[in-house]
Amino acid sequence: MSQALPKIYLARHGQTEWSVSGQHTGLTDIPLTEEGKREALSLGKRLRQLQESKQLQVSVVYTSPLIRAKQTCKLAGFASQCVDEPDLVEWNYGTYEGHTTSEIRKERPDWNIFRDGCPDGETLSELGTRADRFVARLREAKGDVIVFSHGHFLRFLAASWLGQAPSEARFFLLSTASLSILGYEHNKYEEPVIHLWNDNLHVKC
Repeated sequence: MSQALPKIYLARHGQTEWSVSGQHTGLTDIPLTEEGKREALSLGKRLRQLQESKQLQVSVVYTSPLIRAKQTCKLAGFASQCVDEPDLVEWNYGTYEGHTTSEIRKERPDWNIFRDGCPDGETLSELGTRADRFVARLREAKGDVIVFSHGHFLRFLAASWLGQAPSEARFFLLSTASLSILGYEHNKYEEPVIHLWNDNLHVKC
């Protein structure tokens, strides 16, 4: 029997002040709230349970270099294993950084970020290229991988994993400190799938 192919565990960072207010948080480097720290600890407990049951056998841990992701990684218990990866930073929202969707729609009522993008920010094509580049590295993994990153970018990563266009990221909603798992069906690289998506029961307990 062939060895099982690796799984990719996606961890969104915990709560921040701007995730509560709904402000677009791209490269602004803000820390977790106290609730966000609690969420990160809960996420770490969940990941350790997966390790103890042998469902997760970590070969490498990657994190966005932004503080909210690094704090989540540290509080979850993986700081000693993590590698900073610049490709995992959040979407550069350009002039919409710090603004809420409702604020933006006062000037652009039909605005949709996955269709219209952000002035002076990263385009969907650029995000897709960044996600594709990182997925190519994940395909070479020899064991399970944990990725600590951000709500929007992880959605692009999922779309890329499935071979979908960047705009399809709009379908993959993520909550703070949620856990998702990418992998393969029938143990074949040619059949990438999502095993789990936006699971945050560990946060609610």
